[in-house]
Amino acid sequence: VQLQASGGGLVQPGGSLRLSCAASGHTGSPYFMAWFRQAPGKERAPIASISGVDGAKYYWDSVKGRFSMSRDNAENTIYLQMNNLKPEDTALYFCAGRAGVLSEHLWMQESAYDDWGRGTQVTVSS
Repeated sequence: VQLQASGGGLVQPGGSLRLSCAASGHTGSPYFMAWFRQAPGKERAPIASISGVDGAKYYWDSVKGRFSMSRDNAENTIYLQMNNLKPEDTALYFCAGRAGVLSEHLWMQESAYDDWGRGTQVTVSS
């Protein structure tokens, strides 16, 4: 399985970006997908996830109300709409996936995912 993330860039505080992540290869079905990010000098952290069964979503508290995740099952692609971006959102954003399902207690664990994209850089700065 290959995951290709795109859509990162430089944006001013308060601005918006939309990230995409396309999965190719034999992902299996259902395929659970998530977004993580890694800020400079920090560990990689979870952002949001979406089920391949019923589209249920989980969000990390720091992005609730500002970020929205969606997926296009036909295209095996997920999206992360990021609004009202803040300088602290600056990070390398990764998409991740695995066959099957994950609970709301497990989705935030990096070790739960088998597939990772290379990441796309998001920089929020004036």
